[in-house]
Amino acid sequence: MTDHGPLQGLQVTGNFYTVTQLADELGVTPRAVRFYEAKGLLSPGRAGATRIYTARDRARLILILRGKRLGFSLQEIKEYLDLYDLDRTQKEQLQRLLAGVSERRQRLEEQREALETTLTELQDIEQQASEALARFERSKAS
Repeated sequence: MTDHGPLQGLQVTGNFYTVTQLADELGVTPRAVRFYEAKGLLSPGRAGATRIYTARDRARLILILRGKRLGFSLQEIKEYLDLYDLDRTQKEQLQRLLAGVSERRQRLEEQREALETTLTELQDIEQQASEALARFERSKAS
C-alpha cells in the first residue's frame, strides 16, 4: 500500500508507524489493521489522509492478535481494552481477564474431551475396518 498525504515517501520511525509499517512489523496485512480500526479497537491519528499509529496502538494490536489467537471474540477483546481507558488501576481489567481466561480454558477442556472421544472412536472404526478387510482377504485366498 502506498501512503498518501504529507508523509508520502517518508519513513515514519520511532514510536510512530504507518499502517503498512505496523502491519509488516506484526505480521498481518494492512487490511487487517484497518479492519481492527473499523471495529473500534484501534484509533490512529491522522496526518492528512495517512493513518499514524503510536506505540500504544502497536501494544493494543499485539493484545488484539493475542486475544484472537487465544479464541476471544472481538467484542470480548474490545471490552477488555476499553477497561484500561476507564480504570487505570487495571483492577477491573484484570478481574475480567481472569474470568475470560477461565471461561476460555473450560471451553477448550470440553473441546479436548470431545476431540479425544472422537479420536478414540475413529481409531476403533479404523481397527475394525482393517480386521474386516484382513478377514475378507484371507477368505478370498482360501
